[in-house]
Amino acid sequence: MLFLGKKTAVDLNLSQLPSLDNPLAWDEDRYHPSGSSRDAVDGKQARRTCASLECTSSWVAPWRSRRRPIFEDRWGCSGRCVLSFVRAAVRREAAKYASNLSAPHRHRVPLGLLLLAQGWITHAQLQYALDLQRHNGGRIGEILVAECGLEAEKVTRGLSLQWGAPILGSHGFSAGEMALVMPEILIDQLGMLPVRVAGSRILYVGFEDHLDASIALVLEQMTGLKVETGLMPTEEYRSACTLLHAKNGVEVKQESFREHDAMAARITAVLEQKQPVGSRLVRVGRFYWLRLWLEASAIGRQGMLPSTAEDMLDYIFTVDRTT
Repeated sequence: MLFLGKKTAVDLNLSQLPSLDNPLAWDEDRYHPSGSSRDAVDGKQARRTCASLECTSSWVAPWRSRRRPIFEDRWGCSGRCVLSFVRAAVRREAAKYASNLSAPHRHRVPLGLLLLAQGWITHAQLQYALDLQRHNGGRIGEILVAECGLEAEKVTRGLSLQWGAPILGSHGFSAGEMALVMPEILIDQLGMLPVRVAGSRILYVGFEDHLDASIALVLEQMTGLKVETGLMPTEEYRSACTLLHAKNGVEVKQESFREHDAMAARITAVLEQKQPVGSRLVRVGRFYWLRLWLEASAIGRQGMLPSTAEDMLDYIFTVDRTT
């Protein structure tokens, strides 16, 4: 009996596709996301069509489900088609990071001067704290609290004024639920903390001594929720972090690559192997975060946040051409 060979991502000839590391070889219009390929007909899911604009096939292998794998609401009829829009997503995220690096830096009034202007410290206290910081390092706010008797609450209010952000408390924080929001490695690297979800629509994220608006955009893409950020009192922030680290989050796998093409091929192989009902790729600093929803039951009632770590999987990728 004759069997048709199944072509997977690992069988693809990458040399036939334009390189991710050569932007001039790409045509943005050809790889622009086509949106969701899920159509409803009389309340039932219609037969999916391949979302790859490069697809030339007029048929689908009989063993290939039209419900899996799904990458950013798109389905491909073959590993090669999946690879085409995975590569487009990698290029998109790399371009976003490059534009963030070139964005002009917004000057902010130093915290010490702001506290001085509010009348919460004296010139002598500020100078003393700056001298200690120059010799021993550390944060100016913590030095003022420890050495000059400044109230910690004043430091938090000063940071709120410095960044133009509200102060968030830890009330409503559930360590078990928030541990599922994003990988622990990203929480530690970014110095941020998912705090709570309000009204099943808004995810609040707290920072200890700075603010990063780009994190809000990333989490909105990954969770489907509106994200609001703010500053948290140091003691509350660190206490909540300790509780969160004691909980089990989504399983995380980490891998590193020398080239974006190799990473895109690996992502495609993961999608072909795991066959998720949903997946998405975002870049957070130097990390590429791929989240997979392996079963529909893994999606909770609050946006796309997982209700449990079961049937979920996270990958953290980096590209380091020096290795």
